[in-house]
Amino acid sequence: MEAPLVLPFATIVVILLLSSGTIAAKEEATALLEEAVLTLDAGNFSEVVANHEFVVVEFYAPWCGHCKELAPEYEKAASVLRKRAPPVVLAKVDAYDENNKELKDKYKVNAYPAIKIIRNGGSDVSTYGGPRDADGIVEYLKKQVGPPSLELRSAGDADRSIDDKGVVLVGVFPEFAGMEYENFMAVAGNMRTDYDFFHTSDASILPRGDKAVKGPLLRLFKPFDELFIDSQDFDKDAIKKFIEVSGFPTVLLFDADPTNHKYLERYYTTPSAKAMLFLHFSDDRVESFKREMHEAARQLSGNNISFLIGDVSAADRAFQFFGLKESDLPLLLVIASTGKYLNPTMEPDQLIPWMKQYIYGNLTPYVKSEPILKVNDQPVKVVVADNIDDVVFNSGKNVLLEFYAPWCGHCRKLAPILEEVAVLFQDDEDVVIAKMDGTANDIPSDFEVEGYPSLYFIPSNGGDLLSYEGDRTAQEIINFVNKNREPKLGASAAVEEVTQTSAVEEEVTSSSSSSASVKDEL
Repeated sequence: MEAPLVLPFATIVVILLLSSGTIAAKEEATALLEEAVLTLDAGNFSEVVANHEFVVVEFYAPWCGHCKELAPEYEKAASVLRKRAPPVVLAKVDAYDENNKELKDKYKVNAYPAIKIIRNGGSDVSTYGGPRDADGIVEYLKKQVGPPSLELRSAGDADRSIDDKGVVLVGVFPEFAGMEYENFMAVAGNMRTDYDFFHTSDASILPRGDKAVKGPLLRLFKPFDELFIDSQDFDKDAIKKFIEVSGFPTVLLFDADPTNHKYLERYYTTPSAKAMLFLHFSDDRVESFKREMHEAARQLSGNNISFLIGDVSAADRAFQFFGLKESDLPLLLVIASTGKYLNPTMEPDQLIPWMKQYIYGNLTPYVKSEPILKVNDQPVKVVVADNIDDVVFNSGKNVLLEFYAPWCGHCRKLAPILEEVAVLFQDDEDVVIAKMDGTANDIPSDFEVEGYPSLYFIPSNGGDLLSYEGDRTAQEIINFVNKNREPKLGASAAVEEVTQTSAVEEEVTSSSSSSASVKDEL
């Protein structure tokens, strides 16, 4: 089974960037601000979007802890921005409400909260990429409402606008007209949520680069690698590619600096192998490791590998997500289509030789797995990564497999229901009800697990995997298994099975019959 090159970003970035704490808000303050954010739904969404040139919409779920953290900050920002001229509209949609499912699907909401910037009556949609505190939200959105690029007229303007906090694009033009200028402004309009754009007719005011150039020229400033780079290709696609390639670090630094965090989405969603070095940045070898990672990136640039260095004190959630151990630091992890590879307790001079062994195909993939149980005689069978092939894929049986997390509240509610189903089927030699701890075992890429619990049915004939999205009651799960099992049950047998479950169904509490697809956040 191949591992995915595009890692599950909706899962990873929520884990990496959002804190688990709770932001306290006084009831009085909340009451004063409660009208600042518009509440939208399927009934009024289109009308509101059509009537505003610029709308910011948060898609949230009522149970989402991160949404609750954002709420008071979002409200404060809305109360400030609605007083601007023209006002900036901040709104929210309960994406967990089944009535709003079409909106959720249309705007590709896969994690909560998801904030979208919607311009021009809905024709232009981009993802919000700014801070999550009130002041940060206000400043970020002020830039988004104005013109896509601002003119720099003095060295003071340039010094204030071009700093070491992010990527900045400056177009140098002899006059603010013509194809080059128009293409620059068009691209700025499309990419402004991720980058700051400026233009000038005087290159001498810029802090770096040829000060005598007259243009047209595009200069990209960045706080990493070579610090600036120029381009004179003003084709729209060429400008976009230049920004995406030159504006991304050769080696991404994942530390406490939030300016580096915005690159994580692209890092984890780029279809490439991922080479991630984790260590404590207090380690006296950290600069040597950085040099070796940059050299590895240079030497192996043609092998479609993305490089990252993570400070465990800041990237601890990433470290935990990948199932790594503190005792293994410094540790180099490679995730590729061929599997996952680990080099624990390494030295800087071992980095490049080991990466070359990976390139040559000489390394054995690592699989995170709990030990196989010596006795596995409970109704719900325990599956681990080391025996999933035997118990699930090659068993010749119909298997209903739950992926769960020990901390997941919805999983705990489902547990007694799954137990009842397993008891009913335990004398059926063709059916297995099983579970796997998704936090302690590598999940094969055959399964798309973006939250817990996730249930899949694997038919005995090796047919397509089926994701279970029905109600979480014993009756519905039993019906699902009987409907999809191979070989099919005869009509009379199916009726008999359902009849036998009537007593079971009566014992399931109403709280257990939660709606389909309820998952805890990862």
